[in-house]
Amino acid sequence: MLGESETVLTEKDVLAALKGVKDPDLGRDLVDLGMIRDVRIGDGKVSLAVNLTTPACPMKAKIEADVRQALEARLPGGLDFEIRMTAEVRGKREAENGDIPGVKNIIAVGSGKGGVGKSTMAASIAFGLKAHGASVGLMDADIYGPSIPHLVGASGRPMAREDRIVPIEVNGLKLMSMGFLLDPDQPVVMRGPMLHGIVQQFLRKVEWGDLDYLVIDLPPGTGDVPLSLAQSLPITGAVVVCTPQEVALLDAARAVSMFRQLRVPVLGMVENMAFFDVLAYLQDRGGPTAHKLVEGKSCFDEPGDERVYLFGQGGARRKAEAMNVPFLGEVPMNVLIREAGDVGRLESALQEGSPSRPYLMGVVEHLAAQVSIRNMKNVKMPKLEILN
Repeated sequence: MLGESETVLTEKDVLAALKGVKDPDLGRDLVDLGMIRDVRIGDGKVSLAVNLTTPACPMKAKIEADVRQALEARLPGGLDFEIRMTAEVRGKREAENGDIPGVKNIIAVGSGKGGVGKSTMAASIAFGLKAHGASVGLMDADIYGPSIPHLVGASGRPMAREDRIVPIEVNGLKLMSMGFLLDPDQPVVMRGPMLHGIVQQFLRKVEWGDLDYLVIDLPPGTGDVPLSLAQSLPITGAVVVCTPQEVALLDAARAVSMFRQLRVPVLGMVENMAFFDVLAYLQDRGGPTAHKLVEGKSCFDEPGDERVYLFGQGGARRKAEAMNVPFLGEVPMNVLIREAGDVGRLESALQEGSPSRPYLMGVVEHLAAQVSIRNMKNVKMPKLEILN
């Protein structure tokens, strides 16, 4: 009973008031999607939870504002509204052959060529998803050049538990890499069938447990490992990392085409080393005189001149648009990212106050949105056939 008119408000009334409020990324009604939960009414107050499809939702604030606006406009006046924003990562709706038990989403991170920061981006995506509260694993499938252990500061040998391999953990991130099984200077010399066997052990024999996301760092190029993965398990989607110059974009386009040929959805492209931000560098590393220049904004005549596009501007965005692939964002060149990776503390590049954080977290959030969109569409891809 609410107000002087003794109006009886029910959960049905609340849900009706929220009809038409949509998730901007998914383009569908929150009520129809089952995202409005735990509706409670009493003492002049309506409380409810909006259960998002990922804790890394980039539209969280807008969804909360839209829900509040609809409630205030369509329900009787004088009510207080308590809206709790929660999240539950969804996987695909139907199980498929080859699924890893307990793993909801598998994200492959690849590139058409080496040297574009693919492993750094794969680790940053994993750390970013974990920072939002998701349970995440990171698998280093770059068997010949395993760099993930160094980037994240992990070491040691994985332990065996009966017939399972217990992954190494760093700050709650589960890891598996060939780097844990080798001496630092030991090369990996093996043929394709052996690669396939190792990848299968990493997928099937590692005790990954319950994960919202398993991020897989692929080797560069279009070789055996992506083919082995595509044949053996349903991949939620792939991310292609590239740099802006034309020679790199040619190889990135080949990577996109490879994933499409393997029937792996392409979740998006990331432009790494997009530009060098002079003002950010001066702010981070400069002395008092440099800081005064930055604060006075007197270094450059025009806004945007502080960005130096060493490899060209906007190449990955244009290529993504041309190939009808989502563009997940650009990440500038930053000394902190290189230094953090060199000393095994890449996670620090995503911490509060880091100049790289807004760019990296932007990529993570747009990627999480694409995963949710993909799962809601739930288009089952045909089985891959390999022709001789």
